[in-house]
Amino acid sequence: MKISIDRDGLLAQLQTVARVASSRTAIQALSGIQIAVATDGSELRATDTDVGLRVPIEADVLREGVVVLPGRLLVDVVRALPAPAISLELRPAEQDVELVSGNATFHIRTLRAEDFPPFPEPDLENVVCVSTDTFVSTALKVTGSASRDETRPVLTGIFISASERELRMVATDSYRLSIKETQLAEPLSKGFEVNVPARALQELARIAVHTEQDELRITVRQNQILFEIGRIVLSSRLIDGQFPNYRQLVPDAFEHELKMSATEIADVVRRVSLLAQKTAPLRLAFKPGELMVSSQTPDVGEARESLPVAFQGEPIEIGFNPEFLRDGVEAIGEGDLLLKLISPLRPGLIESADGSGFRYLIMPIRLNV
Repeated sequence: MKISIDRDGLLAQLQTVARVASSRTAIQALSGIQIAVATDGSELRATDTDVGLRVPIEADVLREGVVVLPGRLLVDVVRALPAPAISLELRPAEQDVELVSGNATFHIRTLRAEDFPPFPEPDLENVVCVSTDTFVSTALKVTGSASRDETRPVLTGIFISASERELRMVATDSYRLSIKETQLAEPLSKGFEVNVPARALQELARIAVHTEQDELRITVRQNQILFEIGRIVLSSRLIDGQFPNYRQLVPDAFEHELKMSATEIADVVRRVSLLAQKTAPLRLAFKPGELMVSSQTPDVGEARESLPVAFQGEPIEIGFNPEFLRDGVEAIGEGDLLLKLISPLRPGLIESADGSGFRYLIMPIRLNV
């Protein structure tokens, strides 16, 4: 393998693919980045066996070949090279790659290429095409609600249901539940239901920001899903197990439905949450015409702020995790939201007032009077 390549272009792609390389593994090759060089297209590859990423690189190919180099070290070396052009050459006898840039020369020992797993290829006969922006924006609405607790792996994923005209994504950590339903402008060729690790969709969102490709191509296999954006391919394992029946979790009816400005309530929640520390809840006290948001942390202080709301009936007070409530309110963005409540011990529902298909169910915290 031997190539000549632009330093800045290589560095940008290395930084993208390095995020997927495993940081904790007994297999050294999984902490590395594979450089696959061919005259018909070269690319960088990384995987931790759960998520894999392939990104193209533009290089002058002098000799084809494949090599695996330590990922973090390679990024640091390329970033530090003095000249805008780099030459990379595999030296089989020395079991290293020589990097030359200006007056600087580096020799980096290769990792065992045979330990680097093969990458799945897209199935051209079973591809589903969807708008990149539509898919990514839907995912970003719900990824924050996915669990980070690996002891319950089924909750660490995003449940994706795609039918002819609708894309639905759901995530829950058992304390909150996010649902986003998006109507599709163009019908899908076929539907699917899968549970994808939230980390894979977060990585897909990062990639989408830096591409101008409007079309996302999706291939679903028995235990894998592949996303293609142009020449970039992100692959992920699918999560086994039954995703919770989220429809049963959302109450059929609520006692109170309050319409308010999403940005206004978000600002209040952010301010008052500053004094909700050490697991202290955020208190929402409703009485006719008014909402009082308050927090108190012993030995720290307290805060309260009121705002007018169209509340009628007997006063109620309900407590929420400040971070979870803030995430739900901020997910609405601009415009108005609807806050639906039953009682202090039943979950509350936040949804967009414009009918955009986003719902956020949040469990309350029992308050000590």
